[in-house]
Amino acid sequence: MRLLISLLIISTTLLLTACGEPEQENALEHAKKHLDAKYVCPMHPQIVRDEPGNCPLCGMNLVKKTVQTAPSPKHEANQMQMDEKKPPAVTIRPEIIQRMGIKTTNVKEGSLSRIIKTVGYVAYNENKLVHVHPRSSGWVEKLKVRREGDFVKRGQTLLEMYSPEVLEAEQDFLVALRTKSSRNLGINRKQYKNAIRNRLRLLGVPETTIQTIERKDTSINTVPIFAPQSGTVTVLNIREGMYVTPSSEMFDIVDLSRIWVIVDVFEHQLDWVKQGLKTEMRVPALPGRVWKGKVDYVYPELEAKTRTLKVRLRFDNPKGLLKLNMFAQVTIYAKPKEVLKIPQQALIVTGERQAVIRALGEGRFQPVNVKTGMRSDGEVEILSGLKEGQRIVLSGQFLIDSEANLQASFLRFSGGGHQH
Repeated sequence: MRLLISLLIISTTLLLTACGEPEQENALEHAKKHLDAKYVCPMHPQIVRDEPGNCPLCGMNLVKKTVQTAPSPKHEANQMQMDEKKPPAVTIRPEIIQRMGIKTTNVKEGSLSRIIKTVGYVAYNENKLVHVHPRSSGWVEKLKVRREGDFVKRGQTLLEMYSPEVLEAEQDFLVALRTKSSRNLGINRKQYKNAIRNRLRLLGVPETTIQTIERKDTSINTVPIFAPQSGTVTVLNIREGMYVTPSSEMFDIVDLSRIWVIVDVFEHQLDWVKQGLKTEMRVPALPGRVWKGKVDYVYPELEAKTRTLKVRLRFDNPKGLLKLNMFAQVTIYAKPKEVLKIPQQALIVTGERQAVIRALGEGRFQPVNVKTGMRSDGEVEILSGLKEGQRIVLSGQFLIDSEANLQASFLRFSGGGHQH
């Protein structure tokens, strides 16, 4: 009996030596062979079943959960990179689509209106501003306009002043009128008279006053100064009896029949603004009224603090309803741009990406990362990621995107799997 047992041991040893040692299984391989497969819901991980089926909470197809060997770090990095570039597609049953209220639309080519809405304030037109200075030194005898804000008409008398220099020129003019030509002195009466007349003009004496002096053949002690244009007096620096010189700024008169509006435009809208573009303006002080104007000038430098560009607009104000420094709400209409566009409500924006959900047909949906451009009137320009004619999801896209992200995370965790 002992001999028989010894022979069996020897033969078993020889057989093992000839065939080699059996391969040893690790824990993951053993689990794959002997553990039963489990099925879980991507949206509700707490739902676990032993056989395929649907989630009782959301109706999604259950996904088979398999045990995988741990991938190498390089393989895991490549897999994650691949998943980030192309998120997994998901399949939703028709009744779930209807329950979620999923709506789709086409990506299309079309014009995107570039509209700039901004605010500003009413300012006077500097081209319609005049300063009134005396042409000679003297005293203000009578002041006809006494308050800032008064409206004056062109040719209206602003003041009367006495000037010794003007009076002296008047006397020379009278002498020229009375002097006859003398061949001995070589004096031409007409040329002399015109020279003195021109001297009076340069001293600011109105032509009507010169004609009065010539007609009455007498000098006038006080000379009137008339308003050079119609407008509003914005600066008044004199009073009766004051001594003034040519450097004295007596009046500022602004014509407010055409005004400027200064607005700020954001940095990303700089390429939209051009001189001559049509604009509309509304002011809260005068509700219901709309003024139409144009872009008059685009300033060459941005504001360092606000990072905005000042733009000057021009509006007609014939009735003078618009007052200086009024707050204004402005719309600038730039030239439309032909782009590939989608509704803005279809766009999913997070801190790291911008995406939409493509409708692949037969209940299949897939997130697609996109690059966007300008936005206007509820539409967004698509620079890359989509093509014309592709269908995208308008509503319910956030739930689909969440499910796709969960599936992507599950696939990275399991190292594989299939899309459903």
